Amino acid sequence: MFGFLVGYKLLDGLLNYSAFVANPQSFILSARGSFLGGLLLGALFIYWAYSEKKKEQLSHPKIVKELVHPYQIMGTLLMWAAIWGFLGAKIFHNLEYWDDFVQDPIGGLLSFSGLTFYGGLIMGGAAVIYHANKYGVKWIHMLDIAGPGMMLAYAVGRIGCHLSGDGDWGIENIASKPSWLSWAPDWVWAFKYPHNVVNSGVPIPGCNGPFCNELPVPVFPTPFYEVLMGLFIFALLWGFRHKIKTPGIMWSLYLIFNGLERFLIESIRVNSQYHAFGLAFTQAEMISTILILLGIAGIFWSRKNADKYSMPIKS
Repeated sequence: MFGFLVGYKLLDGLLNYSAFVANPQSFILSARGSFLGGLLLGALFIYWAYSEKKKEQLSHPKIVKELVHPYQIMGTLLMWAAIWGFLGAKIFHNLEYWDDFVQDPIGGLLSFSGLTFYGGLIMGGAAVIYHANKYGVKWIHMLDIAGPGMMLAYAVGRIGCHLSGDGDWGIENIASKPSWLSWAPDWVWAFKYPHNVVNSGVPIPGCNGPFCNELPVPVFPTPFYEVLMGLFIFALLWGFRHKIKTPGIMWSLYLIFNGLERFLIESIRVNSQYHAFGLAFTQAEMISTILILLGIAGIFWSRKNADKYSMPIKS
């Protein structure tokens, strides 16, 4: 089925390349495609799976117990992280912008835009832990392994947000660039995100075709700031990896640093706000506060339960 779907879209995309590049999201999520391409690639996948099965087939079947190493299940874990991470990111985004979702629920579910990091973190992380546990990998070690890598992935993802101009930017910034930042390009302080992929703002003079808009007023380039903070936190966690021996501490530090980074950036970031108990706060501020508290509690819990989850050291 996977081979058929890929072939169905791939051949049609190659034969109608101009239509594909004009709007890749609409092209991929539409019903159009090449039935012949689907059949050919689907048949190729079936043949490949059959050949692999024949290679492993024994002349006399027998039951064996095989030791599966963590690196051997990475493909499965990545697949579940991608599927549930994407679903979580979409669900949390639609909850945050509920009024927009109600107006166009189909578009809100099928669009590749509108993804909330914390939704992907929570649901993708839960899926990975569940499946890793099925193979005997303790959840606490899985979390410790994931911490630094997830911080690096977050920073890399924000590079995409900044370069594409996906709407994940800061509030308006019309203040003059401070003297202590005189060495940096102007866009580091305030940026109009020309040619942004969400076509937000006003037309750029002399530009024709898609993605010819820019913001009328410059804003804080918050994705760029998050790239810098994310890389700095990753470097810290990576430097700590050989010094931390207690299971759970690395993940707890990740939660604290990640929560602090996001809570601080929210003060200059465009986001929908909730109102409760006389307070106005964003979804990210609420979740980041919870993560900080969980991280602090996690440090005390990890120290208390160190012996229970420590890995035996082979001499």
